[in-house]
Amino acid sequence: MDVLACIKRVPDTGASIILTDDQRSVDAANLGYTMSPHEECAIEEAVQQAQAHGGSARVLTLGPEDAVEQLRTGLAMQADEATLLRTDGEEWAPRETANAIADAVRELGEGPVGADLLLFGNESADMANYQVPVRVAATLDLPCVTGIKDLTVEDGTAIAKREIAGGEEVFTVELPAVISVKEGINEPRYPSMRAKMQARKTEVDQLDPARDHGPGRFEMVRLETPAEQEAEAEILGEGPTAVDAVVDVLSDEVEVL
Repeated sequence: MDVLACIKRVPDTGASIILTDDQRSVDAANLGYTMSPHEECAIEEAVQQAQAHGGSARVLTLGPEDAVEQLRTGLAMQADEATLLRTDGEEWAPRETANAIADAVRELGEGPVGADLLLFGNESADMANYQVPVRVAATLDLPCVTGIKDLTVEDGTAIAKREIAGGEEVFTVELPAVISVKEGINEPRYPSMRAKMQARKTEVDQLDPARDHGPGRFEMVRLETPAEQEAEAEILGEGPTAVDAVVDVLSDEVEVL
């Protein structure tokens, strides 16, 4: 079974975001990059499913040349192959991204769909628009299930479970299918130094996707960073003497008692 995990290069989630003077992009001069925890889980799930059922796991991203760094992380996590859909670094809209991924999926494998299972993080850690996996599924005419935290594959069928209040929803879909996963579906492996060194020697396939703007494309005007919120800490006391004050806060203000 061939599995494809799609990821995105995003700024470090704990980093301070600074915009360029024209407010149209992020100033990356002193910024680190990573992938979201959801996508780390997507890679881990791809590797596990490929190993369990025989086949290969490929990690793919659309982004600038520097995104090879995140692909090599996927290779170090024991993905078999990696593909970069090379761009100039400008942010692509979800529809453009989905069309490019769908074209690559068709090109990389045999038949109309080049993988048995397409895995995505539920949403990217930067834009968090939740659209790309659903749009890829629609473009490829595949079933799609999102927000999954448990996945089993049996006899060409995927059994996917989504947590809801008080229980879970269970979906059964025929493969090939698109599934977006959430953090907690598994425990992503930590690549060893040896695996990282081997990943540096592995060739990364590179494709130049056509950018299909499509009709009615939105135009980004500017980016804005959230306003900083000031917070104050109140010391309620020390040791046993603070118990009564804590109980009052939980009872009267937070209303959990």
